[in-house]
Amino acid sequence: MTDQNTPLVPVIDDVDTGGFFAAAARGELAIRVCSECRADLHLPRENCPRCGAFSQEWRTVAGAGTLYSWTVVEHQVHPAYPVPYTVVLVELDDAKDVRLLGRLDGRPSLEIGQPMQAWFEQVGDATLPQWRPAAEPSEENV
Repeated sequence: MTDQNTPLVPVIDDVDTGGFFAAAARGELAIRVCSECRADLHLPRENCPRCGAFSQEWRTVAGAGTLYSWTVVEHQVHPAYPVPYTVVLVELDDAKDVRLLGRLDGRPSLEIGQPMQAWFEQVGDATLPQWRPAAEPSEENV
């Protein structure tokens, strides 16, 4: 029996999504693409909706994106996730048709279109991609 304060962890060895979590364990962000027409297949599926091919592969992408949307969760639904926390939806810079979710603690100041950067959180046996606002260049680096 697991402790109710243990964070929820997705199945990381699923045939359709295991490559996503294997890449995360290596500190990489990967999306599934059609081997024939190179269409992004997110969410992963059996065949490509564009060309109908059944061959797919994982493509590593940069861990950069832009904030597409977010919501602040104020009602606690699981003991391992104290409120408030913010769920973000990030559109990948390398794959504009792909949006990934992440979680930030508290109520951060966010803006649609804001640059976001991936980072990787170890939760039990899983490594989960998360997102945070990208660091602003300092005045010295400009």
